[in-house]
Amino acid sequence: MAQTKRKRRTKHRGNAAGTVEARGRTGRPPTPEERKKQQRAARSQARVPKPPTWNAAIKKALLATAFIFIFLLVTNKFKVVPALVFAVLAMLLYIPSGYYLDSYMYRRYLRKQQQS
Repeated sequence: MAQTKRKRRTKHRGNAAGTVEARGRTGRPPTPEERKKQQRAARSQARVPKPPTWNAAIKKALLATAFIFIFLLVTNKFKVVPALVFAVLAMLLYIPSGYYLDSYMYRRYLRKQQQS
């Protein structure tokens, strides 16, 4: 009896998660230049920055404040009060400046993505 259903010519390419992945090359291995291009593209996609948050700015400011406090303790012969006062003032300055710097860099990244 003749076959009624036409056979497919290519394999189904879906995986268990439901995404379809490109098969890539099956004939020959990629040249070193092609490999470099693939790696460069993968690295650029992996470096997607996250939107800025106040929580991240606070964490960065606390880390910088801790370093400043320790540095001032060591250089000022372990005078705690002046080191603590200066560190708190630095933290109050670092929180908003860190957030706004992150938001500027994130907006700049988004503009570059829209242009290309």
